[in-house]
Amino acid sequence: MNATANPTPARRRRSPLGLAIALPIALLMLLVLFLMWWWDKEPEQFDPVAVTTAHMKDIERPMSTGAVTTYTLIRSVDTLLDKRGGYLSNDRLPPGVFMDNIPNWEFGSLTASRDLARALRNDFSRSQTQSTEDKALGEADPLLNSPNDRWLLPSSESQYGKAVDDLENYLGRLSDAEDANAHFYARADNLADYLQTVSARLGSLSQRLSASVGQLKVDAAPNADVAGNAGPAKAVYVKTPWNKIDDNFYEARGYTWTLLEQLKAIRHDFAPILRSKNADASLQQVIRELEESQKSLGSPVVLNGSPFGFFANHSLVMANYISRANAAIIDLRALLGRG
Repeated sequence: MNATANPTPARRRRSPLGLAIALPIALLMLLVLFLMWWWDKEPEQFDPVAVTTAHMKDIERPMSTGAVTTYTLIRSVDTLLDKRGGYLSNDRLPPGVFMDNIPNWEFGSLTASRDLARALRNDFSRSQTQSTEDKALGEADPLLNSPNDRWLLPSSESQYGKAVDDLENYLGRLSDAEDANAHFYARADNLADYLQTVSARLGSLSQRLSASVGQLKVDAAPNADVAGNAGPAKAVYVKTPWNKIDDNFYEARGYTWTLLEQLKAIRHDFAPILRSKNADASLQQVIRELEESQKSLGSPVVLNGSPFGFFANHSLVMANYISRANAAIIDLRALLGRG
């Protein structure tokens, strides 16, 4: 009986069409991953006095009180729009749609810029509550408060760009001796009002960061009833979901990045009133704490270890710096309120 040898199976051939499809997809995925890595970088700090001096020289305007604070706001918004990768919060396509660290950083930075724009409009540019607001600042404020994730026209970037134009208009008139219709009043009460908003922001960020490990939060007693009896205070356990840990962290990084630049500018523009109130050291302490909060993250991810555990908890470290900065701001406001 003759044994029939099994035929050797033919070697499978790869389809040229499959290779033509798979190769571009693989290259596209590598490009997306590279861009995500490249764009996932926080901007460098800048020197508010130096960049303002250079800008005023470029536009042929003299330095004046309030110029550093105003241009620092302009530069912060420009950085938001022109940093590596551009503005990402309203991206609907890869790689921006896959990223969340930098968009949360952008939101924190934008919050600080909105607060300063509101202070410029309502306080710093007006001699009293009954005085007329500056028209350019009145237009810049609502533009900066446009939704941060709008991609349809008018997009977030276009609205913030218009706000920068209005701020440039105010800055040009602020130092124009022939058209003295723009003002900046570096008074203690104006600064104290702005710092009250800053203190509230820092307090909220500190609480949210501290909740990364869970904490009991005691709510204040509810309003008294008709008889004047208030109900008992309630303790509520608050813990940040694991997928929101890095969101809160980078929002805090963005806010403190921009606030640090603003306070450096305020240190320059409000120097006389700070010296007269012996408040220089308090402001310098705030700046020092915020500088510590901006040190590079020595980890590829935001770690969330237990408070005294083996691994670090970056949220608690950030909360510590923010709380200490807030404590110094409270002392600063007390000094500004003294006669």
